Amino acid sequence: MISSAPEAQMTGSPRQHRAAETAGRTTGLASAGERDLILARSGAATVEYRMRGGRPHGSGTVVVFHGGHMRAQLALGEDVFTEAGFRVLVPSRPGYGRTPLVPGSADVTVADFTDAVARLCRDCGLDQVAAVVGISAGARTALTMAARHPGLVRRVILLSPVGFLPWPDRRTRLGGRIVFHPGIEALTWALVRTTIHFAPGSALRLLTRDLSLLPVGQVLARLTPADRTTLTGLYASMRSGRGFAADLLPLADCTARVVQPTLIVATRNDRAVPFAHARSLAAAITRSELVESRADSHLIWFGSDYPAIAAKIRAVLLTDPQRASE
Repeated sequence: MISSAPEAQMTGSPRQHRAAETAGRTTGLASAGERDLILARSGAATVEYRMRGGRPHGSGTVVVFHGGHMRAQLALGEDVFTEAGFRVLVPSRPGYGRTPLVPGSADVTVADFTDAVARLCRDCGLDQVAAVVGISAGARTALTMAARHPGLVRRVILLSPVGFLPWPDRRTRLGGRIVFHPGIEALTWALVRTTIHFAPGSALRLLTRDLSLLPVGQVLARLTPADRTTLTGLYASMRSGRGFAADLLPLADCTARVVQPTLIVATRNDRAVPFAHARSLAAAITRSELVESRADSHLIWFGSDYPAIAAKIRAVLLTDPQRASE
């Protein structure tokens, strides 16, 4: 849990607020955990974010928008960027962490938020970012930022993306509105943590069932002990805040205005987000490339072919965007 701290009015570079560390909270999570967070005022908006990695005179900065139940405090799949010399800037999307969900339509909320992140980038001295990365429900935010700020964003990378097709299905939407309602979600995740503590195998089976079209036993059998530890640590750290309820709302399709080279990675085994979303995005974005992962579930980082996926991501980042898709 993040300790409360006063908001900082940002003048020049943002001011940091150190997050309190919770002992044992992320046991086994090699790349995630309680980290130093920054709470910044960008124009009229407040944005919680984290900056990580990068080398002096390195390759640049990548903005990462994580998916549902994730906030800037958590990290998953970021090592592919930092190990290639990129710095990652990870904002909490509206309703997650300490980035407030401002009343208004979903389209206005996402547009205003991406404008705030663009101002934040420039306040941090970034005239351009190497890429915006959208993971799962964060994909629509990444696309909105790319469409609204083509001069700032050089590339787009979408991983297991939620696109602009109807999502989720009616059963999931109704269930999500109940169990992840802002007034209920803390209890829901407390029950998840309790189940993980007393019966981690059963918890993983329950949580994995909605992420894969394959038999859950088959998916779990292919996970290494380290994978299982990482996943249980991740689930034990998740919260929904007011963000997941907002994620369930439809957004206006902005793909026609995305001009950057775009890499899309998805698996046909994904139950959480049908592969049709990736296909739809690839068809709508002119300079796009769809790479099919062989992962067993929505969480492509645990697929046997992820090293090849990571190599493709690095190749895209190191290719001149003016020459990409020629």
